[in-house]
Amino acid sequence: MLDERKTAILRAVVQEYIETAQPVGSGHVASAPGVHVSSATVRNEMAVLEQEGYLVQPHTSAGRIPTDKGYRFFVDHLAAPGLLDDTRRQQVGAFFETSRGALEGLLRRTSQLLTDLTSYASVVVGPSQDRATVRTVQVVGLSPRHATVVVVLSNGVVVNEPLDLGTDANDAKLAATGAHLSTHLAGFALSNDRPVPPSGDAVVDGLCRSALDALADHMTEQPSSVFVRGASNMASAFDAVGTVREVLSALEQQLVVVSLVHDVLDRGLSVAIGAEHGIEPLVACSVVLAPVVAEGEQVGTVGVVGPTRMNYPHALAAVDVVSERLGRRLEEG
Repeated sequence: MLDERKTAILRAVVQEYIETAQPVGSGHVASAPGVHVSSATVRNEMAVLEQEGYLVQPHTSAGRIPTDKGYRFFVDHLAAPGLLDDTRRQQVGAFFETSRGALEGLLRRTSQLLTDLTSYASVVVGPSQDRATVRTVQVVGLSPRHATVVVVLSNGVVVNEPLDLGTDANDAKLAATGAHLSTHLAGFALSNDRPVPPSGDAVVDGLCRSALDALADHMTEQPSSVFVRGASNMASAFDAVGTVREVLSALEQQLVVVSLVHDVLDRGLSVAIGAEHGIEPLVACSVVLAPVVAEGEQVGTVGVVGPTRMNYPHALAAVDVVSERLGRRLEEG
C-alpha cells in the first residue's frame, strides 16, 4: 500500500493523464487537490512511484504517465464510483422504454448505446445459443431450389440457415418438414443433438437431415450473439498506426471478443487493464465489463474497450447502468 502523499500524487497523475493524454509534470501535481507539497517534494515522490512501478517517464525531460500497475491501483483504491449525468441517464431510460423487437436487434442497438455514452468501442454478448431451447421451426421456400430453415429460440434469438432443395421439395413438403422438426425439437436446445425420427416421407426426411446439418454448423460457428460497435473510435486513442491496426483487427474477430469477455469474467474481474486480459493485440487497451442478469441467471455481458487511459469511473457507471436496464428489459420479455 502507498502512503497518503504518494496516493494523492498518483491519483493526480492518473486523472490528469486521462484528461490530457500528456505526460504530467511535478508543477501541475503540486497544485492538485490533496497534495499540498512543493514541486521538489512531488518530484522526489514521483521518482519513488516510478521505482515501484506505478509511473513511467517516457522521455528524460518529460513528466510521468501511469503504468498498468498505476491504473490498477487507481481503479481498486482511488476511483470513486462514477455516476451518469442526468442527460445520459435519461438517454438510457428512453432507449429501454422504446426498444421493441427481436433480441438480436435489441442487443445490436444496446451496443450502439454504450458507444454513444462512452465514446469507446462497445461489446455486447448475448445469451449463449447452446443453452436456449427451440420454440418453433419453419422451412421457408425462397426459390425453386433454395429455402431457409428458421428457428425461434426461447431467448428470442432467431436462427436462419440456407438450404439447397431437390426437385421434389414443394411448399407442402417444406411445411411438413418444419412441422416435423418443431414436433421433435421444441423444448430442447439446438446443441442437444436430439435425434429426429423418420416421418415416413423420404423427401421430408431428406430435408430434415439437411436442416439439422445446417443448424449444427451454425451452433459450431456462432455459439453466442456478439456485437461490437465504435471500433473506429479507437483510432484516435493511439498515436502508433500499428497499434490501431492491431486493435481494430482484434475487435473484428468474434472468437477473440468472446474469449476476452469469458476469461475476464471467469477471473472475477469487472476491469482488466492492459496485459491483464491476456489478448496480445489489445495490450494497450482496458476492458470494463458487467454481466447481464435476468431472473437470477446470467444471460449476457455488456462492456466497453478503450485505451488504458480511459475514464474508468464513467465507463464503470455506463456499463453498470446499461447492464442493469438490459437485464430488466429481458425479464419483461
